[in-house]
Amino acid sequence: MRNVLVVDDSKLQRRILSASLARWGFAVREAASGTEALAQCRETPPDIVLSDWMMPGMDGLEFCRAFRDIPRDQYGYFILLTSKAEKEAVARGLDCGADDFLNKPVNSAELRARINAGARLLRAQRDLKEKNRLLSDTLDQLQTLYDALDRDLIEARKLQQSLLRDRQRVFGPARVSLVLQSSGHVGGDLVGLYPINEAHFGVFAIDVSGHGISSALMTARLAGYLSSAAPEHNIALRKTADGHYAPRAPAQAVGILNRMILDEMATEHYFTLLLADVDIRDGTVRFAQAGHPHPLVQRRDGRIEAIGTGGLPVGLIPGATFEQSQTTLRPGDRLLIQSDGITECAAPDGSLLNDEGLMDMLAGMQDLTGSDLLTGVLARLNDYAGHTDLADDISAVLLEF
Repeated sequence: MRNVLVVDDSKLQRRILSASLARWGFAVREAASGTEALAQCRETPPDIVLSDWMMPGMDGLEFCRAFRDIPRDQYGYFILLTSKAEKEAVARGLDCGADDFLNKPVNSAELRARINAGARLLRAQRDLKEKNRLLSDTLDQLQTLYDALDRDLIEARKLQQSLLRDRQRVFGPARVSLVLQSSGHVGGDLVGLYPINEAHFGVFAIDVSGHGISSALMTARLAGYLSSAAPEHNIALRKTADGHYAPRAPAQAVGILNRMILDEMATEHYFTLLLADVDIRDGTVRFAQAGHPHPLVQRRDGRIEAIGTGGLPVGLIPGATFEQSQTTLRPGDRLLIQSDGITECAAPDGSLLNDEGLMDMLAGMQDLTGSDLLTGVLARLNDYAGHTDLADDISAVLLEF
């Protein structure tokens, strides 16, 4: 029930207004002066005030001004009762904080209409405040959930980065360097290496479709299929009769992986992959390129070429076959296996870096080696894009012979 305060120095006028308001279902209080009314407002704020303008001592305008200065949680609707009809007088009342006016003598029907209008406004205001409170509570809950999710994603990022057990490793005359940088907390790229025997080691680069948590979970699953810690689970290896391990032909290994993904995983994700077997005795690199960007070979004399035959991504087509390519690295040569986050890095005008731009980068950094070269590539990518917040995951394997 709305409570209304009637303020008038005329006892008769107060009684007439109070009787009508009580009959309409309002709780009514009375005050004979602005000072008395102000004291009541401070103690129990009314929803609606009906105040005479002309009163001895504190008049209606002064009371209205003081009423607006009282701190309160809910809005109070203020109606001035006046015999003044001049526009200037109405403007003065509005300036003091009045919401509406009623001319004296007060017409009962008009009073009811104005009071109901004020009640509707207060109801709308309080409904809005309640909705804002609910929205604020919801936002607080969402922020709590976001903070928890953010903490989990930070930990997930640490775990994903820990999949790179070795970011740089030497195998006889060969050195392998790795880089992995997600565009968000976690991403769908993964690079890695695994020892095979005294003459061979393997490297791989994976780029799962999409971004975010589901792609990261997919990379974690794939890391187990190309594990360096558990060779018995690595599908790129085969066990020999004497109990040792030897490399499986990369194209054959990718075919096996394609069947496993389609048969065992209920997912819409697919991924590109470059899987390579490196023979450190003569620098032979056998590799299968399943939809991954063409790797680049930079020869000792500075010449750069893109190699590979392309091919279908893994996990897309049942029964897909994959081709195998081969190159030979001589002393001073190096091979860069990069994700499309590098070659498809966009400049501010939208133009992509492409293979040619990456070749130019490598040509300008021939004196850098290992992790320094990969760090240099990342720095130049940031310069090319004009910012450090790159749109896609960045990963690469650098093999130097």
